[in-house]
Amino acid sequence: MFKYQEEILAGEVTAVVNKYERKRENLLRILQDLNDKTHYLTENILQEVAKNLSISPSEVYGVATFYSFINTTPKGKYVIRICRTIVCDLKGKDKIVNTIENELGIKVGETTKDGKFTLEYTNCMGMCNQGPAMLVDNDIYFNLDPEKVVEIIEQYARGDKDNVE
Repeated sequence: MFKYQEEILAGEVTAVVNKYERKRENLLRILQDLNDKTHYLTENILQEVAKNLSISPSEVYGVATFYSFINTTPKGKYVIRICRTIVCDLKGKDKIVNTIENELGIKVGETTKDGKFTLEYTNCMGMCNQGPAMLVDNDIYFNLDPEKVVEIIEQYARGDKDNVE
C-alpha cells in the first residue's frame, strides 16, 4: 500500500535526500524514490526536497513535471500507460485503448471512481517490435489484444497482479 503524502514527514524526505548524499545531480533519483513512496509528489514534498538540496523550488518542480513517470497530481493505485507511437497505432493500439476505457469506465487521462486505475498515454517504451504495448506501474505488457488486456485488468482489480502472465 502507498503511503499518502499527507502522512509523509519532512524527516522522510530528508532520509531519501541523505541516501543520495544531498547531491543536486541526484535530484531525479530522489524524486523517483519519493514518488514510489507517496505515489505522487505534493507541492510540500517538492519544497522540502528543494530545501534539503539548497536549490530553488522551481528547479525541483521543473524536473518533477518534465518526466511523465513522476506524478505531481493524484493517480490511481495502478497507472496504466499506453504507448502512443505510430508503430503501436499501426498494430492496433486504438482497440486496446477502447477495451481499457470500456472495461474501466474511464477515458484516457482519467482515474476510476474507486481510485484503483488511472489511464494515460506515454511515449515509446522500446517495445515497437512487440506492440501494442502498455505499462501497469512498472510492469510491461506487449503483443496485446483486447482479451489479454481484460485479463490483465481483472487480475490487477483482484489484487492478483503477481500472477499476470
